[in-house]
Amino acid sequence: MGSLETGGISFKRDKNTLIRSYSAGRTERHPFLYRPRSNFSRFLRFKKLDYIQWICTVAVFLFFVVLFQMFLPGSVVEKPKLGSSPWRGMELVDKDLWYLKEIGGLDFGEDIKFQPSKILQNLRKGNREMNMSFSNRTLSRFPYRKPQLALVFADLLVDPHQLLMVTVATALQEIGYTIHVYSLGDGPAQSIWKSMRSPVNIIQISHKMEIAVDWLNYDGILMNSLETKSVFSCFMQEPFKSVPLIWTINERTLATHSRQYTSSWQIELLHDWRKAFNRATVVVFPNHVLPMMYSAFDTGNYYVIPGSPADIWETETTMALYNDEIHVKMGYEPDDIVIAIVGSQFLYRGLWLEHALVLKALLPLFAEFSLDNNSKSHLKIIILSGDLTGNYSVAVEAIAANLSYPRGTVKHFAVDDDVGSPLGAADLVIYGSFLEEQSFPEILVKAMSIGKPIITPDLSMIRKYVRLTDFSSSVFMHQQIEFTMYIDVMDDLKGNLRNTKYTMIDKMLLVDDRVNGYLFPKENLKVLTQIVLQAISKGTLSPLACNIASMGKNTAKNLMVLETVEGYATLLENVVELPSEVTPPKAVSEIPPKLKKEWCWNLFKAFMNSMHEDRTLKSSRYLKTVEEQWNFMQKESSGSIAATNDSFSYDIWEEERNIMMLNTRKRREEEELKDRTDQPHGTWEDVYKSTKRADRSRNDLHERDEGELLRTGQPLCIYEPYFGEGTWSFLHQSSLYRGIGLSTKGRRPRTDDIDAPSRLSLLSKPYYRDALGEYGAFFAIANRIDRIHKNSWIGFQSWRATARKASLSRIAEKALVDAIESRKHGDSLYFWVRMDMDPRNDLQSNFWSFCDAINAGNCKLAFSEALKRMYGIKHDLEFLPPMPEDGDTWSVMLSFALPTRSFLEFVMFSRMFVDALDAQMYDEHHQSGRCYLSLAKDKHCYSRVLELLINVWAYHSARQMMYVNPETGLMQEQHAVKSRRGNMWVKWFSYSILKSMDEDLAEEADSDEPKRRWLWPSTGEVVWQGLFEKERNLRNHQKERRRQQSKDKQQRMRKKRRQPVLGKYVKPPPEDIENSNSTVSMSESL
Repeated sequence: MGSLETGGISFKRDKNTLIRSYSAGRTERHPFLYRPRSNFSRFLRFKKLDYIQWICTVAVFLFFVVLFQMFLPGSVVEKPKLGSSPWRGMELVDKDLWYLKEIGGLDFGEDIKFQPSKILQNLRKGNREMNMSFSNRTLSRFPYRKPQLALVFADLLVDPHQLLMVTVATALQEIGYTIHVYSLGDGPAQSIWKSMRSPVNIIQISHKMEIAVDWLNYDGILMNSLETKSVFSCFMQEPFKSVPLIWTINERTLATHSRQYTSSWQIELLHDWRKAFNRATVVVFPNHVLPMMYSAFDTGNYYVIPGSPADIWETETTMALYNDEIHVKMGYEPDDIVIAIVGSQFLYRGLWLEHALVLKALLPLFAEFSLDNNSKSHLKIIILSGDLTGNYSVAVEAIAANLSYPRGTVKHFAVDDDVGSPLGAADLVIYGSFLEEQSFPEILVKAMSIGKPIITPDLSMIRKYVRLTDFSSSVFMHQQIEFTMYIDVMDDLKGNLRNTKYTMIDKMLLVDDRVNGYLFPKENLKVLTQIVLQAISKGTLSPLACNIASMGKNTAKNLMVLETVEGYATLLENVVELPSEVTPPKAVSEIPPKLKKEWCWNLFKAFMNSMHEDRTLKSSRYLKTVEEQWNFMQKESSGSIAATNDSFSYDIWEEERNIMMLNTRKRREEEELKDRTDQPHGTWEDVYKSTKRADRSRNDLHERDEGELLRTGQPLCIYEPYFGEGTWSFLHQSSLYRGIGLSTKGRRPRTDDIDAPSRLSLLSKPYYRDALGEYGAFFAIANRIDRIHKNSWIGFQSWRATARKASLSRIAEKALVDAIESRKHGDSLYFWVRMDMDPRNDLQSNFWSFCDAINAGNCKLAFSEALKRMYGIKHDLEFLPPMPEDGDTWSVMLSFALPTRSFLEFVMFSRMFVDALDAQMYDEHHQSGRCYLSLAKDKHCYSRVLELLINVWAYHSARQMMYVNPETGLMQEQHAVKSRRGNMWVKWFSYSILKSMDEDLAEEADSDEPKRRWLWPSTGEVVWQGLFEKERNLRNHQKERRRQQSKDKQQRMRKKRRQPVLGKYVKPPPEDIENSNSTVSMSESL
């Protein structure tokens, strides 16, 4: 097993099983140095055979070995076993090559293989789950809109990557996809995309690294190049984490830099890139070498779609470099014939032997060339490969010397990416690797695009694109020689391949116009010798070889377009999960053949001669910028830590000094007031309570910022529910709006946004937070609403409405507030996002049809079952309130405003509806992640039904419904109340009915613990009349108990026995004090 230049790359050796997409396998460079203990040795160790038996066994074994060697021919090298190497059947019968068989540990890369097993398993698993049924319910798809894809580029410069994606996008549009283009920078390619009727948007990244794009509008994202990592920050945040992301990487620069990150201990930078690779649903590479080079970042999501116009693009744009002068620049004479031997991009130790075999086959060619005055041949051979051991050039010279090549004839060039100059100097290119590749070798594409005739072994992947001679029409090669060639010929009758032996004895071998290269059987290198002798005639290329080179150039120009186009279409078909309202694209087989034959060169003709920066240099500069920023951040963080430590110590000293000054001042004041007033001292419990009260008041004052103070005097407050940092750029900052975060982690800093999970513990559970979506904010606000909402009207607006530019403008906001203050429409529902203008409703369907379209055809069923369970209806008939089609529209995206009292009534209805909906879907959805309201796994199962619930309640509770134009503020009544008579279910939606149902549920929840799983008590307050009586009785009992405790205390104090006084001090009268003092003074004087 060979190793790659990138280092740290390993491969699994078992060819019969699918190898995992990440290269996790062998870690030993010399496997024969460390071998596991054999069964035989364990047998000897544990069985403890007798010493004499052991000696006899060894003697018998040696006897049979000697006997076997006696009958072996001594001059024949043993052939390798069948399947042991790609060059099985070859014999090293020449004495010049005998020394090669002494080289131990050779391998020939036969176990180098990349198979995206994890991706394939996930795709198969997803396809199986798509075919599952849901409780005998039928899932339907409604073709209301086309699937939408977003293509993200680092810039719009004209390069081969743009050409590839334009070709793929053209085919995708043909089968039904809609393409939108996003780019971090502008460029000439913008006109190309606009000519394809694809909208182009230049992404503006703010100083906070926020990107204001609603990626949820797209069914899939296609990223291109490493430089688009700047956009990855938004895809790693909610709510965009689940958007399917396909990342195409064509550059090798990061794979090279990753080794530097490891050696320089920049592990965090390496982990940062690994996070980006892990976020992508699929990482696509154009060949099978790149995924192995990027093994350091592999998380099991690598995939290969072979094909790229990069090589032919480079040739087309730099054609002037490949001329006759390159011969001289490389150090060759103009009349020299240069043969280039190239091979696989994989490096393995058996490469020496393959090069030696090809050199041996080329040795007879020197007889055709005469020597010059300096005894030098005009035939030159160069070997292009990576330097496997660091001294491979010495090994090549040793092989050439053993084969008796003239000195200086064979040279080795260690190449990495830039093989243009050596290939440009070559007259003939021989592919000298016998490894079965998974895709057509890129170096052959490069050679064919330059216009060089190629000679390759008859490998399956090469035979697919290099067409052989058609022997039905005959154009014969010069020279009368007899040789045998093995080729694969299509059997027209049976339609399969058969191995046919052709013996050609004539002067010429016929070739037709479709032939673009030479093939030789890898088992017979004599054919290679004959082909080279015919390709080079009289010291120059034969006309036949020139013709083949010309045909090869035309073939290389559009090589593997079919595989690329069908590869992306198939990948999208398996990765992207389309909602039920999306029209599925056509099958991959229905892509027009003309779009799979060639790249879209016609769209790039005007830009082919323009000079643009090389993509490799640009990606290298980008990586250098990223590294500099990372290093700067590391230094800044370390410096800030030191500065923080210094400032921290200074702050401690300042704080201590202030505390001492304050204590001194207080002590002085206490001393001055000590004699003036009596200071009562409380207990430690009183001190603790007063401290906690001060903390609460300080927190309350902190929360009442400027925005809250401004909202206090307004009649309306609009709440914007959001989940994750990806939505921050769509939230408003004015006092009319207030955010409500559905998750504690994703809340905006330094704002007074409401933390929904702290107000409703149900939203701290990820299942219900995702299932309810933004609807969960209604329950969080309604739970003890008087603590946070002080306004008479309440409104809600989805952040997606802002992203769609359907939110209220300044003019519309003022018109709405004026209408509320003047009570122009009374108890009304104002909404400003229309259903008939929703992108999901291009066909302008009615209410229930649209609801079915976005819920896999089961919206009416879900509504009917939920209402029957909610109201206790037992019959099996459909119980669905009518929503007539009268030419007016409905509200979508949960963007509306209504009186706070009406909102609480709506929440009361919603809690019971959600509880009934959850009762019928929870078990199946919670276990499998699938519900009958979606065609695929969907964690937002309830949200699309609840999105339209406000319309059903407002219509049948006789609320006036007013549409507000979000731009102009003009208002128009929808579904006039007078026209609803006879259609409204007022009986089922009246406040009295809903209130009585709510109290019944509250009484049931408060009376005893329910034995079933019940959602309703967790969605808000549990309130009924009996609860108030229980609280009143509890307060009375507590009051009576405190009163009784006080009486008992007083009684104990009265009955307490007091100890009698043992003695009493009597103060003497003032006269006695004076006499005693005078007596003392007289005695002292004496």
